[in-house]
Amino acid sequence: MTTLVREAMLVEPGALEIDATAQAAGELLAKPDVRAVFVCDNHRLVGVVTRKTLVREVVAPGRDPRATPLGEIAEAPHYTFEAESPAEEAFRFMEEKDAERVPVVEDGKLVGVLSRVVLQRRLAEDEPPAEEEA
Repeated sequence: MTTLVREAMLVEPGALEIDATAQAAGELLAKPDVRAVFVCDNHRLVGVVTRKTLVREVVAPGRDPRATPLGEIAEAPHYTFEAESPAEEAFRFMEEKDAERVPVVEDGKLVGVLSRVVLQRRLAEDEPPAEEEA
């Protein structure tokens, strides 16, 4: 049976709405395990903000992070996966593109994030045990 992206994704990824501020994104990104904040417009994925985005779009030009909405600085996501995509295909794609995390959407709405490390572990669990040689 084919494992789907939905079965391997992490639900409730770090997401903020487009009218949230750069400061709110910065607070999330200050956590060591958060590498990106997904930006949504009524749950529809519209972009991604990383630490690099904040430096380039807010800090360097001297913008006020409390007054800068994420909708103005979010970058379009490089890749997304549909929740019903086969997990093995998603893993091969992530390996090929060297992508660590990719947002998962369903009808354009953000429903999770796929981590390459978690997906690799999940696919390894699904493999049947190797036959021992006699």
